This record gives sequence, structure tokens and C-alpha cells, in this order.
Amino acid sequence: MSQADPYARPSSIAELRAVTQPPEVRGRRNAEHWTASLYLRNLSPYLTWWLLKTRISANGVTGLMILVGWSTAAALLIPGIWGALLAVVLGQLQMLVDCCDGEVARWRRTSSPAGVFLDKVGHYSTEALIPLALGIRAAAYPLEFPADFLFTTLGALLALVIVLNKALNDMVHVARANAGLTKLADTHGETAPRGGLVAKLRKAAKFLPFHRLYHSVELTLIVFAAALVGLVFGQPFIDRVVLIALVPLAILAVIGHFVAIMASNRVRS
Repeated sequence: MSQADPYARPSSIAELRAVTQPPEVRGRRNAEHWTASLYLRNLSPYLTWWLLKTRISANGVTGLMILVGWSTAAALLIPGIWGALLAVVLGQLQMLVDCCDGEVARWRRTSSPAGVFLDKVGHYSTEALIPLALGIRAAAYPLEFPADFLFTTLGALLALVIVLNKALNDMVHVARANAGLTKLADTHGETAPRGGLVAKLRKAAKFLPFHRLYHSVELTLIVFAAALVGLVFGQPFIDRVVLIALVPLAILAVIGHFVAIMASNRVRS
């Protein structure tokens, strides 16, 4: 790769992969979604290869990721199974593009705080819009108020709790930076509770990881599963059952997340 020309193209997929997917990227414990580890990182260099043929910046790729994420939520407004299926496909595409923006930045050496900020905007907004769309989906068309306020309000509450749960991790980094502490290492030792009941509950949660249900990928898969079940038992009944079940589980997840943070070394000087 040319050190002088940020728009130099890789000579092969192998070279591109070596530069853009170093071990410290593939080995990140919390920053990588399971879909990336499972298959998206195998596909992303091919899309990145194509993107590097254009003049689009890494932040421009992140902008595309944001638009795909918003489209994922919008797809859920299409009634029936086809809207849910489209949301699943778009949710996977968002994660693929999310892999590519970092790869473009690493190849062109243009990583920046602005890119990190835009990435956060993409994930926060998408994971807030999906439960809002689920609330509208559960209310069903045509919307009738005030009767349908229950489901739209539950969707808004779910969105708020999900965003709060995501923000807790960023609050940790802000707290450490304000206290003059070093950047938190992405390792199990730093994030694990120091012992006692909280550590035991965390281990138990691995067998029933409901706290992982609120990423955009998992949410779209849940809505698609509800759409399939709804073919048999009827809609919007199943969507309403799913929405009602997700809200208390989300509240429990955010409480558990807060307790786990306080019990770990993350906020200790």
C-alpha cells in the first residue's frame, strides 16, 4: 500500500484483509457483533474492495450505514411478513456496511473521532427507531387513538430503555476520562464483576442471554419470528405479546447492566 496516496488500491483481497482486519480488530470482545465473527468479516473485504474504487470517505460509508439502519426500522412499518423479512435483510446489510467503514478508514489511515461519533449515531438511532416501529406495528393500521396509545407508548418506552442500556457503556468511558484514568481494555478481566452474587448472576445469564436481545440484528430476527408465528395465530396479537414481553426484560437487562458495571473494575480508580 502506498504511504503517500490514501486512495491507493489494494493489490489483492489478502492484502486488504491483512491491513484492515488485524488481530486486534478480529479479537475485540465487545466491539464485534456475533454476525461479524460468524460471517460478515469474511464478506466485508469484497464490499470494501469495491468502495475503495470510489472516492467515498470512511465517514461517507458510515453515513450509508446510518441510512440502511433507518431503512431497517422503516421496513417494519410494512405490515405482514414481508416487512419483517425486509428488516432482517437490511439489518444484516447495516452490519456489513458497519464492518466496511472501519476497513476503509484503516486502509486509508483516516480513522478519526468524527467516525466514531457517526458510528454511535448510527447504532443509537437505529436501535431506538426499531422498537418505535415495532410499537406502531403492534398497534396495527389504521391507528386508532387513544386505544393504540398503549402499544406506541410501550414501543417508545422500549426504545428509551434500549438507548439507556447502550449509553451505560459510553458513560463508563466518559467517567474514566473525566477521572484521568486510562482507556478501558476490551477484556473479560476489566468487565467482569469482582465476585459475589453479581458474578454468579452474570455467569447464569450466559445460559439465558436475554440481555443480548436488543441489538438491531436480534430485534429484527425477533420481529420476523413473531411474523411467522403470526401467520398461524394472527396479527397484531403476536406482535403485541412480543412487545409486552420485551419491555420488562429490557428493564431487567439495564438494571443488571448497571449493577454489573458498579461491581466491576471499570469504574474503580
